[in-house]
Amino acid sequence: MVAEEFFDCQQCGYCCQGETTVSLDRQDQERLSAHLGLPFAEVKRLYLRITGNTVQMKTVDGHCIFYDNGCTIHPGKPWRCRQWPLHPSMIDDPANFAVITGSCPGFKAGLSHEEFRRKMKNAS
Repeated sequence: MVAEEFFDCQQCGYCCQGETTVSLDRQDQERLSAHLGLPFAEVKRLYLRITGNTVQMKTVDGHCIFYDNGCTIHPGKPWRCRQWPLHPSMIDDPANFAVITGSCPGFKAGLSHEEFRRKMKNAS
């Protein structure tokens, strides 16, 4: 994968912190339940926060409930977590690129927006 040329996750947890987490779609919920080996009702009770139609993972001490010096559900994590930090908005938005690469230690030092754009577009 081209991302390996300029990104190597450091498991720092920066992207796993906040008052909320990513929203989970139905496939995320099923993947999480299967990964944990628990019925969805139990996963929901123990690990999820549901507000209206929005399903998210709970947070503990400002981090996703599944963060403990790294992602403890890595093979079963939601698609948005799998995508992050290589968010599509980084390709066309230099400001977003600067914010994300500036806050994530997994990016190669000195990576320019133009280099990132070129490599990502060549990969697709």
